[in-house]
Amino acid sequence: MSSLFPMFLKLDGRRCLVVGAGRIADGKAEGLLRAGADVTVIAPEANESVRALAAAGSVSWHEREVRAGDTAGFFLVVAGTNIAAVNRAVVDEARAANILVNAVDDPPYCDFYYGSIVERGDLQIAISTAGESPALAQRLRKEIDAQLPPDTGEWLAEVGKLRREVIEMEPVANDERKWILHQLAQRETCRKDDCPSRTMAREHAAEVTRK
Repeated sequence: MSSLFPMFLKLDGRRCLVVGAGRIADGKAEGLLRAGADVTVIAPEANESVRALAAAGSVSWHEREVRAGDTAGFFLVVAGTNIAAVNRAVVDEARAANILVNAVDDPPYCDFYYGSIVERGDLQIAISTAGESPALAQRLRKEIDAQLPPDTGEWLAEVGKLRREVIEMEPVANDERKWILHQLAQRETCRKDDCPSRTMAREHAAEVTRK
């Protein structure tokens, strides 16, 4: 049994290829765009979403069948046609060139899986079943989404600002700084300069400086 290492890929500006633009590959180009990728789609036909993205110049759409050599130069490839043999040929070519590849709905031919994502600003919670049951992942996403406050993203942004303030005041990593950061993450963070969270951080930094 293979194990999964949970991680998020930074795709800003990375060249990514989606082979197929129908039901199987639905949403894959859009998801890569949201991650900041430079997206190319190869498909003889495309759904309305991909056509609109291509018309807007958001993706580069090659209106044809995939050919040998098409995966060259890409960082990541998604094979999402409705023909398994075509998808697997794309996977084999990508893997031979050490390119990350995903054959949609075919777990043995995936180097990574698409998770169901709950988003609140910069907060992302991904649920993956390693391809065993995408429906279960979607159900869990809905349950978590319903429980997470709508303003969590805004709160996270404030926590991030406060974290940077603490690190600026106390640049050397130590157990005390780790403690204060964990304490601050458990508190409501306010935007006022004299809020309790910031006051506690400054007092802690001043105490460390006096030692």
